[in-house]
Amino acid sequence: MIKVEKVNIGCAPINWSNDDAPDIGGHLTFEQCISEIALAGYSGCELGSKFPKETSDLKKALNLRNLALCNGWFSAFFTTGPKEKTIEGFIKHRDFLHEMGAKVIGVGEVGSTVHGDEHVPLFSGRPYLTEEQFTALANGLNELGRLAKEKEMKIAFHYHIGTGIENFSEIKKLMELTDSELVHLLFDTGHAAVAGTDPLDILQLYGERISHIHIKDVRSEVLNDTKQNDRSFIDAVRKGLFTVPGDGDVVDMKRVCNKLKDLDYKGWIVVEAEQDPERANPLAYAIKARSFIKTHLGI
Repeated sequence: MIKVEKVNIGCAPINWSNDDAPDIGGHLTFEQCISEIALAGYSGCELGSKFPKETSDLKKALNLRNLALCNGWFSAFFTTGPKEKTIEGFIKHRDFLHEMGAKVIGVGEVGSTVHGDEHVPLFSGRPYLTEEQFTALANGLNELGRLAKEKEMKIAFHYHIGTGIENFSEIKKLMELTDSELVHLLFDTGHAAVAGTDPLDILQLYGERISHIHIKDVRSEVLNDTKQNDRSFIDAVRKGLFTVPGDGDVVDMKRVCNKLKDLDYKGWIVVEAEQDPERANPLAYAIKARSFIKTHLGI
């Protein structure tokens, strides 16, 4: 059973400004973002590209709003680049997050990905990893897990649409290749659904291995249009592919919440539903999501 005192609810800055396409929400400031996250009733947020680069400055800004930093995406390049370069970058990122008090580091593999390229179709252009790339990724993630453990932190692998790890079979294969004590999973309802995976299947199989959660829904109309017209990920985001829990019509969010209640999950649940703020007011949607979570999870 989920324990309210062991779970925190956060909101991601990508709902205000998009790091993959900086023009989406490019006019919105860091200060507006974190102020509205606090105003909407969240207790923390993830790292964004507009956030201060000095921990002292970031701590001051977050403390003023009674917010904690709970995670920050790290881009790994184990499938295409030198392993040492990824590890070097990870150590710097780890140390920054550790100083900020975060316990989890979300890791995505972007050596082979199309999610940041507006000119490549999301579905027909997606990459598939070779056996050698799977092995290199698994070995690399195990190493990052060991490095995180040095600081009493965890890595949570973030499967992501448009990359080589997006559907259930790919997630399962990677989890089997990695050490369960070193490599945990970031459960993302929206990316699972877009890849054609029932999020509940992931919860059922890997509930005990999940150490961070991104909760969002999907708009079926935009998903179908993306498939039919072979659109890119960025184009789909601009059109409103993702939305907050309580607003979409693809993820069975109530069943997801009920399953989460059954799990002894401890950690952060973060609303991460990137949209164009010109089409979906970030504060209004953050409030809607917070209300949904309170109603259906009791947190």
